[in-house]
Amino acid sequence: MPKLRIRGIELYYESKGQGPALLFIHGLGSSTRDWEAQVACFSERFKVVAFDVRGHGQSDKPPGPYSIADFAADTAELIRLLGLAPSHVVGLSMGGMIAFQLAVSAPELVRSLVIVNSGPKFILPRRQILRRKLIIRLRGMRKMGEALGKPLFPKPEQAALRQQFIDRLAENDSRAYRDALQALVGWSVVDHLDAIHCPTLVIASDQDYTPIAFKEAYAARMPRAEVSVIHDARHMLPMERPERFNPVLMEFLLKHSA
Repeated sequence: MPKLRIRGIELYYESKGQGPALLFIHGLGSSTRDWEAQVACFSERFKVVAFDVRGHGQSDKPPGPYSIADFAADTAELIRLLGLAPSHVVGLSMGGMIAFQLAVSAPELVRSLVIVNSGPKFILPRRQILRRKLIIRLRGMRKMGEALGKPLFPKPEQAALRQQFIDRLAENDSRAYRDALQALVGWSVVDHLDAIHCPTLVIASDQDYTPIAFKEAYAARMPRAEVSVIHDARHMLPMERPERFNPVLMEFLLKHSA
């Protein structure tokens, strides 16, 4: 279980394959395990690295407050220490925010950018943040997983995925989860979109928390961005629909790996 000492903490990471560097960044309350279907697929052509963001998984969980800028600084140092620069960077949800911040703060480290069901600012209503905090305080992380899992994986045939999601979220340290959740509030790089010049792919599920129009609007402000929409899919797209997600991502990466 390899770990790196980065900015005063230990970060857990996994690496597989050879070729151009490809870094996956998970979302809130998740870990490297969310990318299992992608690591297996893309490690045949790329040097794939996934890691646990501070406060998550097998990485250290220091006291907060946390910030997206901190997460991005951790990511930048990981890229440098592993010799991955410049890397294709793929981020889901909170991981997409970290990827955006990285592209703004350390553009020399980013070969291409893939944003999955995320955006350059946090736009969910404040009441949803307060609801999550209340559930965690009163009922715990497993109840939080149950509340999120049903709408994320609503179909009968997704029962196993739904239970896996619940079990994994239940493993989170509640204090670290709350600190990471708070890090999203007020974050934005909207004013820097025109400065992101690397090739960018925005992958949007048609049934995500935020509308396709939001993704299309911010992508239109970026010099080299395109949008791909995947239908009958929800927020946890790489887990829910890897058979649709992986080919879209592969086509983009191969186009920008020559």
